[in-house]
Amino acid sequence: MIDTALCDRSAVELRNLIGSGAISPVELLDACIARIEALNPAVNAIVAMDIDGAREQARRAERAVAQGGTLGLLHGLPVGIKDLADTAGLTTTYGSPLFAGHVPETDERVVAAVRAAGAIILAKTNTPEFGAGANTRNPVYGATGNPFDPSLTCGGSSGGSAVALACGMLPLATGSDNGGSLRIPAGYCGVTGFRPSPGMVPSDKRPLGFSPLAVEGPMARSVADACLLLAAQSGFDSCDPFSTPMDAGTLQTPEPLDLGTLRVAFSTDLGFAPVAQEIRDCFQDRIRHIRSAFDSCTEATPELGDMHRTYAVLRAEGFLDRLLDLYERNPDGLGEVVRANIEDALALSLTDHARAHAEQTRAYRRTQTFFRDFDLLITPVTPVSPFPWTSVYVNSIDGETLGSYFHWLALTYGISATGHPACCIPCGVDPHGMPFGIQIVGPHKGDRFTLAAAHALEQFFAANPVLARAQPDRTRLEGVRNDFRT
Repeated sequence: MIDTALCDRSAVELRNLIGSGAISPVELLDACIARIEALNPAVNAIVAMDIDGAREQARRAERAVAQGGTLGLLHGLPVGIKDLADTAGLTTTYGSPLFAGHVPETDERVVAAVRAAGAIILAKTNTPEFGAGANTRNPVYGATGNPFDPSLTCGGSSGGSAVALACGMLPLATGSDNGGSLRIPAGYCGVTGFRPSPGMVPSDKRPLGFSPLAVEGPMARSVADACLLLAAQSGFDSCDPFSTPMDAGTLQTPEPLDLGTLRVAFSTDLGFAPVAQEIRDCFQDRIRHIRSAFDSCTEATPELGDMHRTYAVLRAEGFLDRLLDLYERNPDGLGEVVRANIEDALALSLTDHARAHAEQTRAYRRTQTFFRDFDLLITPVTPVSPFPWTSVYVNSIDGETLGSYFHWLALTYGISATGHPACCIPCGVDPHGMPFGIQIVGPHKGDRFTLAAAHALEQFFAANPVLARAQPDRTRLEGVRNDFRT
């Protein structure tokens, strides 16, 4: 019987243990595989693995330690890759039946960077079809269940990564974020997801290279672990128009930060987002517990304008740039949600696009004015407690019908449109006993500062049972096989 206790240690600690020779990359890999085999049937977070390839990588990593070679930031750490990212020799489906047997020949840039840092690419994590929506379910692999209650959603679109981390299947996992796909599943599963500034993690795959909406980023069980992965993902690469020269090594460890020096704004709904009353009450309760940690803590929100309409147009561009060719060739091969998004996008005019981009610019500039008076903005991450994964999305909140299937994501896409960095960290549980996450938004290009603040808050939360990170009861998942067919 393999002892899987190693799986519960932090990525930072595991990397140090590997570097010192105290544990072997092979030993850690075997523990992760055993944990996956024990728990994944209950949640369906891991959808493809390269066990033979990973074991060869782990043996090479073990030899490098023994030989005293130079070791990368992630040397010997098993990592999960969201199934939207191309992985050489490992199935990449994008959650679409059209790519059910697709095995890329090369890594895309963000995967190559993680591999070059010494990570062992073990697994692909589940995602909605082409990342559409914030409920991780697709016709290839089915749904992914929440580790606290597998009948409920884990959020999305980086849901498989969040669940794998919460269950201790992997020490690190990648994600991506347009309207909240790193932050929402992190909030629902009690882990950390960081949306970096556009260009911080360069992308060679994003067709709309000049759009700031879609970014790649890290997911982990703590801010320090997320920083370790982000340092490996980041760097200057001219393939991305937003990329700028930087020292990625400065991201490796969170900087010390005194919370007592910070001017903090908090907002329950960003002035426009639908939020259930029980979530509003829960968030206000958390603010009462933490406001004394800051120099000041004031209820305030930036003026984001008609962000529902603005984001609807901006996200529509993303569906056309990636999927219009597939739609024109084989519309029936795409799922209903993806088809509907493409058809909505085709109905928009050039005037719609021009107005949306102008309104986004105005919202961005008003947000810069807002941050003259505040160092941070804190909001809830999600407007409702996790709901059954069998429901594709949230139709209504507190009896009010929503205007679109994605309006329930407004707390996160309102921030995405500004381009500001944002980190989700766990903050106790909601009224239903499910993880409750808060979103920490930093100033423009203030990634290091945002992570430092998130790390300091994480440490502050750990000392208070009301605020501390909740963890799933893994014993309830062991030996369980759930049916997640959609």
